Amino acid sequence: MQQSAVPELAHTHTRPIHWVATATAVAGVVALSSVLQPNPATAAQAAGPQSHSAPTAATAPDPAHVDFPIECGPVKALVVKKTSGDLDGDDRPETVVAVHCDAPMGTPPDGVYVLTQAADATTPRVVATLVDPKDRITVKTLTVTDGTVNADMLGYSSDSVPSCCPDVTTSAKWQWKNGAFVRSTPAGAHSV
Repeated sequence: MQQSAVPELAHTHTRPIHWVATATAVAGVVALSSVLQPNPATAAQAAGPQSHSAPTAATAPDPAHVDFPIECGPVKALVVKKTSGDLDGDDRPETVVAVHCDAPMGTPPDGVYVLTQAADATTPRVVATLVDPKDRITVKTLTVTDGTVNADMLGYSSDSVPSCCPDVTTSAKWQWKNGAFVRSTPAGAHSV
């Protein structure tokens, strides 16, 4: 066997410092990737099975310039679901939106809000909170049918369940009755 003319190279044996350097580099890449995120998609969505019971004479409130009652810190509130219909029988459509903070990581909880706009107003306003973000709910579907708001949601059976892994699915309906939105939760809430 012929001996190498070059002495054994230092990098051919791993030492603890090599593992520390590798772990530090990986942590740096993960941290950097959480800061550098692509912009939200802006493509128009195809028309879906959303039911709109609003008349065509009035325009549904646009949530683009509404200040939602959600605390997002340095990030902005993002409307993730939107539907509209006449919820109170006044022949003017309301808009129902699911909103969460535009967090770069994780699954932030949703808030569900009802917007209305008076005929003489220039901007819409929030008139009801159907789901508070503090409830740790993620809205999967949101529709308005015959004056009723319908939502399928994911939630948590206890505070000890990690935010990454909701373990309860439920559906809810809200109807405008006697000057307030009344929630009914159909039977069938179950664990995931």
